[in-house]
Amino acid sequence: MVNRLARSQSLYLRKHAENPIDWWPWCDEALATAKSENKPIFLSVGYSSCHWCTVMEGEAFSNSAIAQYMNSHFLPVKVDREERPDIDSIYMQALQMMIGQGGWPLNIFLTPDELIPFYGGTYFPVEPRYGRPGFLEVLQAIRRFYDTEKGKLQTFKEEILSNLQQSAMLSGNAAELNREIFQKGLELNTGIIAARDYGPSFPMMPYAELALRGTRFNFESKHDSKQVCTQRGLDLALGGIYDRVAGGFHRYTVDATWTVPHFEKMLYDNGQIVEYLANLWSAGVREPAFESAIAGTVAWLKREMTAPEGYFYAAQDADSFNTSEDAEPEEGAFYVWTYTELEQLLTAEELLAIQEQFTVTRSGNFEGKNVLQRRHPGKLNATVETALAKLFAVRYGGNPDTVKTFPPARNNQEAKNNSWPGRIPAVTDTKTIVAWNSLMISGLARAAAVFGNVEYLALAVKAANFILDNQWENGRFQRLNYDGKSAVPAQSEDYALFVKALLDLHQASLTLATGEAAQQLPNSEFWLTKAVEVQAEFDEFLWSDELGGYYNTASDASGDLLVRERSYTDNATPAANGIAIALWCA
Repeated sequence: MVNRLARSQSLYLRKHAENPIDWWPWCDEALATAKSENKPIFLSVGYSSCHWCTVMEGEAFSNSAIAQYMNSHFLPVKVDREERPDIDSIYMQALQMMIGQGGWPLNIFLTPDELIPFYGGTYFPVEPRYGRPGFLEVLQAIRRFYDTEKGKLQTFKEEILSNLQQSAMLSGNAAELNREIFQKGLELNTGIIAARDYGPSFPMMPYAELALRGTRFNFESKHDSKQVCTQRGLDLALGGIYDRVAGGFHRYTVDATWTVPHFEKMLYDNGQIVEYLANLWSAGVREPAFESAIAGTVAWLKREMTAPEGYFYAAQDADSFNTSEDAEPEEGAFYVWTYTELEQLLTAEELLAIQEQFTVTRSGNFEGKNVLQRRHPGKLNATVETALAKLFAVRYGGNPDTVKTFPPARNNQEAKNNSWPGRIPAVTDTKTIVAWNSLMISGLARAAAVFGNVEYLALAVKAANFILDNQWENGRFQRLNYDGKSAVPAQSEDYALFVKALLDLHQASLTLATGEAAQQLPNSEFWLTKAVEVQAEFDEFLWSDELGGYYNTASDASGDLLVRERSYTDNATPAANGIAIALWCA
């Protein structure tokens, strides 16, 4: 038996459609029901390619005892953060206030009348482990607190709401911007990229990009900024975070050595990394691994992440099935290799060449298997390239020259039931997200200009034209598209990043104006005109006349929000207001 989420367009929500939990999507009816029944809202936010979201779905959210208690004592609501980043932003900030850290799945409890959070966490196991209580125990304690500690609850609500409101106000009394403050900002960003910590390694592309752009000012610094930026490029292009066999970058690595990734591939990371590596090349860092990583990522994009209509899919899962009989997918199964497999697939010469260039051993570097992390920069020799092509064939059922397109597995059922010529692929979330498509358009446009590659530009142009032709409904820009149907009003990041993408197409078109292939594409002035039109709509619906800056959401699309934020801090993607400032100066 399925729940309400079975009717959702979101792949993430549909993954929870067979849970025994009586999930609601975020909607007016759900909020009204919670209020009328005086049930605290259990809000769970995640996304389709999130590994720990998948784990919790298969464990706690599929547990009958937990579901029975949840359905009786809470109003459970599921949100896809990729559909509603505004909701995710508010409650992630609240969680960080509560426990000092965040992550997904974001699981947080709200009062039913005011939607104010009062307790939260990320992954909750079914049974106590990892130093965390079992989820049923958490639910019972939260409901007991809600029913019996009204005074404490009120005090906590007031504190959280006050902090959220203060954060959303962004005081306008900041010191005047000057060269010293600008230099401190660059130093801070460069320091973040320079850090070699013991924890996970994230690309942090907005920080890396700013540090790279800052190298031209020649500020005195405790860091060698150019070297720091070059090292980040090498970490990306040589590390296990890059899929050397088939192209594309994984989300992050779980270690400080850039070896073992969390295997999901997100469009937004790949767009930013392509742009960054192209900018490094343009800055004079002519490392062959950068050029080949860009080419490999574009090949992956064309083969697996581009719809026939020209837009780009959102993400691929970290987990995949080894066989169609498996009950649950396994993390990284599509991407890793046992030493025995490599011995069977490769000649002795090829295996030796692979071992010389990559961290390949009998014991492996990931649960007895091998993630291919390069040992050295430079160009790979023909023997290694032949070996990699053989591994590609095992995955995809053909060599890279013949497998130019590879259909997505849109859900677990398709992944398990389709007859794949190679390994069972990870599920692909095929929705269109304007902001993420824009990041990839910008990356392709920049790489096209730097390497003189009209093919990259043509790919970007087709995606941009899809957005221009399909993402307006009743005269308003829309954030998502599900199989040809636009949905969800655009947010500030969609506006800002799409305007940037249009301007980047304008610049690339100017650079590549000559040649027969380039002349078949729209002229540069077309992109400039469209950028001005989208910017005007951005100004009309999201600009704050009273406070300055752009709200995350338009006034007529934010009535269900606890506070109305104007995000300004870069995270995995650049803040919309930061991009908007650059657009004003363009």
